[in-house]
Amino acid sequence: MHRPPRSPGALLQHTLRVLRPIGEPHHRRTRHEAAKRGPGHLRTPRRRRRANVEAERCPYTTHRIGSAPVTDTQRSATEPSTSLTAPVRGPKGKVVVEWLATTDHKKVGYLYLIASFGFFSLAGLLAMLVRAELARPGLQVVNSYEYNQLFTMHGTIMMFFFATPLFAGFANVIMPLQIGAPDVAFPRLNALSFWLFFFGALITISGFLTSEGAASFGWTGYPPLSDETRSPETGGDLWTAGLIMSGFGTILGAVNFLTTIIGMRAPGMTMFRMPIFTWNVLFTSILVLMAFPVLAAALAALWADRNLGAHIYDPANGGPLLWQHLFWFFGHPEVYIVALPFFGIVTEVIPVFSRKPLFGYIGMIFASITITGLSMTVWAHHMFATGRVLLPFFSFLSFLIAVPTGIKFFNWVGTMWRGQIVLQAPMLWALGFMVTFLFGGLTGVILASPPLDFHVHDSYFVVAHFHYVLFGTVVFAMFAGFSFWWPKMTGKMLDERLSKIHFWMLFIGFHTTFLVQHVLGADGMPRRYADYPDEFSTLNLVSSAGAALLGLSTFPFLWNVWRTARKGQDVHVDDPWGYGNSLEWATSCPPPRHNFDAIPSIRSERPAFDLHHPHIGTHRDQRRDQANASTGDKGERDTAPDASNERPKSQDEP
Repeated sequence: MHRPPRSPGALLQHTLRVLRPIGEPHHRRTRHEAAKRGPGHLRTPRRRRRANVEAERCPYTTHRIGSAPVTDTQRSATEPSTSLTAPVRGPKGKVVVEWLATTDHKKVGYLYLIASFGFFSLAGLLAMLVRAELARPGLQVVNSYEYNQLFTMHGTIMMFFFATPLFAGFANVIMPLQIGAPDVAFPRLNALSFWLFFFGALITISGFLTSEGAASFGWTGYPPLSDETRSPETGGDLWTAGLIMSGFGTILGAVNFLTTIIGMRAPGMTMFRMPIFTWNVLFTSILVLMAFPVLAAALAALWADRNLGAHIYDPANGGPLLWQHLFWFFGHPEVYIVALPFFGIVTEVIPVFSRKPLFGYIGMIFASITITGLSMTVWAHHMFATGRVLLPFFSFLSFLIAVPTGIKFFNWVGTMWRGQIVLQAPMLWALGFMVTFLFGGLTGVILASPPLDFHVHDSYFVVAHFHYVLFGTVVFAMFAGFSFWWPKMTGKMLDERLSKIHFWMLFIGFHTTFLVQHVLGADGMPRRYADYPDEFSTLNLVSSAGAALLGLSTFPFLWNVWRTARKGQDVHVDDPWGYGNSLEWATSCPPPRHNFDAIPSIRSERPAFDLHHPHIGTHRDQRRDQANASTGDKGERDTAPDASNERPKSQDEP
């Protein structure tokens, strides 16, 4: 029913318009339409009249009038026969606009993943140029200034525009599904977070388009190298502004994730029934809220130094040490910000392909809590060589943080122990992650000792350790997550043969590139230099050859994605792996817009497994009830799920 306006003048105009005879139109356009089609045409609502006009213009398209499509039998006999299944053509660019304006957490997550992988490819290209320069002594590809730009932007993109937003991508897509939420808590804030990150990244990288080039003072931005005297280029200002903008996007995303996990869990999804990946997203978000504001403040002070002459990081007043304290107070938690979510991915993959429940679920949670707390206390172990930090204290904490990490590794091995291991692509990537991260952790223990750190500080030993820890953690776990959740995200299975080719090329290329760099660093080759003595040439050539193989390994993955999109095997079941544990495997592949048509009963930390294998879940519940009856304990796990939470079973479901 049409609601008349409330003001007296508007009410009078509305009354006169209603009383005017329908056959006497009151403006030129409707008079023309009435003369052409007859006065009865104006009795049709405007939206329906537009549909009729479009039907006359394009009689070969199926249109909708109201809720029913216009068929050939409803058109005049003079119109040609058309197919009832002809698609409706929307305006050009409609799909692009939908993706750009989306607030669906899954689509925002896909935008994060696509953008992160694009920046990963760009940073990899910069690394290829670095290794091409270092393949032989002398300057043959770029000069020293351009070389500084290459490794500065390589490190910046990898840390801030690949590893960090990649965590946000997986968290956006998977975390709401794992807790049974229809979306994140703040969908519009979620979209804003992505666009702040994305445009911040573009601002930072746009330094390459300026006449002086991009920032060239290293991704850590140490003053006085980064002040306006030694780095006057515009790229340095763009680097600072872009990182501040991107950091705000990361902070807003962390607020969103925290709120979603705390307040939007499905009935029955208690904290100690959440999957480990969701737990790690929770801890990572806490770390982001503690670390990224410090980085934003430090960058704002650096921008003020460069543009306003603030002299906050003046060397005469100890400014460079202040920057190091602020940066590494962010920087060491950042290592675990990009590590914890990918620990969670591997923890989701290993039980599924070991055909066993996770070993030490509670231990995993408390190990993550310990890592979260200790990571905020060990920042100064990056500053041993400055002589201005308390060496025993920070050395002890650096050794101590290896203990909860070792507990995680022990639990991964315990999960696989006596399991029926299936070496499909996700499990291969998880095993590659474990091998690589183990080696990186061992070299990290070496760097926690001040006497050894003095010897290899700022050498290629640190470069190798850093890549083993971060590249080995993020990249191997990223491809494990892609292989594992690809059918859930797209409804198609990646090609297994191409995935294994991709794995072995990347695994061999990575270890060939960085294993020999430990020897280079122990022999005294410093990092950040474009040239080196002849005695380092052989190992550098081996490292560059491995980097070439590492770069080529991306092509099987891209071919696999393209081939899967065109000819991939469709997934028609909720759980294509057959042994999925967490709640995302209890909905369709891909999930609907609201994620779930019905939430299954959540009686343990493995709700999807309980749904698809009810006989095993029932047997476990009976044993638990017997144990509780014998002890008289009725804990949280024994409470029956809410009746409204239980999914109705189909006829063929046991």
